[in-house]
Amino acid sequence: MTETEARQELGKFRGKIDEVDGQILALLNHRATIAEQIGDIKRAAGLPVVEMAREASVVENMVSRNQGPLTDFSVAEIYRAIMLEMRRIQEVRAAQVAKGNES
Repeated sequence: MTETEARQELGKFRGKIDEVDGQILALLNHRATIAEQIGDIKRAAGLPVVEMAREASVVENMVSRNQGPLTDFSVAEIYRAIMLEMRRIQEVRAAQVAKGNES
């Protein structure tokens, strides 16, 4: 394979990666919207934002569904990072609501 051919192939695969990244971003934003709604329900009921048992269950579920090539460790780390950000989103929204109620 020549360098030119390799660059053409890389371009094709990078285009595929760009498409997948767009889909992942859309899904993460959809997940964030749902997390905000969950946070609203938790706040209304006086429940804590953090539910470690639920988060552990999500990680366990995703790891059990993993068929690779990602390692189970990688899947667990990705989902821990996602849930950390979703928790942050809930906390920020709760602070905004509280601030709005105070003024």
